[in-house]
Amino acid sequence: MSTSTMFSMLVSSYGTSLEIFALTLLGAIPLGVLIVLGRLSRFRPLSLLMQLLISVMRGTPLMLQMFAVFFVPFYVFGIQTGTDYMFTAVIIAFVINYAAYFAEIYRSGIQSMPQGQYEAALVLGYSHAQTFFRIILPQVVKRILPAMGNEVITLVKDTSLAFSIGIIEMFTQSRALVASQRNMIPFALAAAIYWVTCLVIEFALRRAEKKLDYYHD
Repeated sequence: MSTSTMFSMLVSSYGTSLEIFALTLLGAIPLGVLIVLGRLSRFRPLSLLMQLLISVMRGTPLMLQMFAVFFVPFYVFGIQTGTDYMFTAVIIAFVINYAAYFAEIYRSGIQSMPQGQYEAALVLGYSHAQTFFRIILPQVVKRILPAMGNEVITLVKDTSLAFSIGIIEMFTQSRALVASQRNMIPFALAAAIYWVTCLVIEFALRRAEKKLDYYHD
């Protein structure tokens, strides 16, 4: 099999990796906001529940979480799940896992803001919502962007874990090609594709950071 053919096959399965990546961000970014709001809530039971969720998600392997999402419906609730549920289980596990990490990043950004800014906004007649969205949020976004960028880049590579419950993404395809062709070229091609993807994300994040330079701490 030629190198170009192997590359075409990897690019085809790369679409699945990108789909996992995009759907995870689409779900985890807003869910992380809800989790951090619960985490910072003055309602103690809700705050403790969110702390427990974050602790479990950050303290157990993502692969184990995928197994739990995939097998629990059948073994605990007796719900039959077919092969179509595999991809859904991957997305659910990824979204909850990354939402927990994002929530902690959001929390660190929000809690790093000086209390004096809230007090000054109150004196100027801003409501709590206006203070948060017009004054606090732009500065929080700037502060958390590097940490968020690191997690997003990690997500690119974590998509390879989807193979554990039968999803054929790019890494799984490269392993199959290595086994059939008995050479390491597919791994090298897959590594190059992952690397280029991360470079593109890093470039986009740097551009975003430059656009936020007008917000000074």
